[in-house]
Amino acid sequence: MARMVFCKKYQQELEGLALPPMPGARGKELFETVSKKAWQEWLQHQTMLINEKRLNLMDPDARTYLTEQMEKFLNNENFDAAEGFVPKD
Repeated sequence: MARMVFCKKYQQELEGLALPPMPGARGKELFETVSKKAWQEWLQHQTMLINEKRLNLMDPDARTYLTEQMEKFLNNENFDAAEGFVPKD
């Protein structure tokens, strides 16, 4: 049986992640409050941001930017979209 969490993005009980997505306290918090669905959507959005904005993940500023965008995305706040991206209706 899948582990269920109350997803902070969708505000409902959904299947949780199998493992924390990153080490430390932040990983534990995400593991406990973010659904598998929301995390997969974030990973897709993150990939678009990295590609469209040509982020260098070796750059601490780029990593900080992605962390900020992740928090906004998962908390349903206004987050940056990739330029030229038109979401499906």
